[in-house]
Amino acid sequence: MPAPRTFREEPVSFVRRGGRMSDGQERAWTDLSPRYLLDPPRDVASTSVLPGSAIDPAAVWGRDAPLVVEIGSGQGHAIVHAASANPDTDYLAVEVFRAGLARTMLDADRAEADNLRLVEANAPEVLQHLLPEASVDEIWIFFPDPWHKNKHTKRRLIATGFPEIAARALRDGGILRLATDWEDYALQMREVLGGAADFTPAFEGEWAPRFDGRVVTAFERKGAAKGRDIRDLAYRRRPRP
Repeated sequence: MPAPRTFREEPVSFVRRGGRMSDGQERAWTDLSPRYLLDPPRDVASTSVLPGSAIDPAAVWGRDAPLVVEIGSGQGHAIVHAASANPDTDYLAVEVFRAGLARTMLDADRAEADNLRLVEANAPEVLQHLLPEASVDEIWIFFPDPWHKNKHTKRRLIATGFPEIAARALRDGGILRLATDWEDYALQMREVLGGAADFTPAFEGEWAPRFDGRVVTAFERKGAAKGRDIRDLAYRRRPRP
């Protein structure tokens, strides 16, 4: 008799909480998701991605172009701005909260950002199963949940094992960009990536300069208002053997 399937073997970096979408967000989900939202085959969870479900980016976006993936896109302010400002680059927003995805679609529609797609899924599974190997030019992770309580830090996305997942999706020379306003998480990020065989720092000194392509979002303003320093990091994917 086969062993029963487990829900997930590793803790995820989010907890999905119920939340009613506004009428406008509900309409956006109905009207705009066929245009913007990818719907991958699922595994054991509603936010999972079934192994072997890789997309063809050229088919999804209708062209060959650089691809940027933002993990934890929230309300979509950063990625909609980037997509509308850089029409020659394709963008994928990865988020698990539907209200944020709906808001992103509304803003993308207003900005006529046809180079943006979204997926409602657990980020590591997107990088492992949905995106082909070496298909991504940049991965952005800005202000991920810091899980600041000691009992919750195991949920942090940037931890042992993540560099290998990110390296798989990135092309040789691709960039992983990080930003956080939590000092201990920034130190953890730097330690984890600094010891990763597939990456080399793309900055000099302790921290990377602020990424010009990152617009100031509510998360950044909130952290700065509380007196927390914003720290950036950037790492380049080493050439494959």
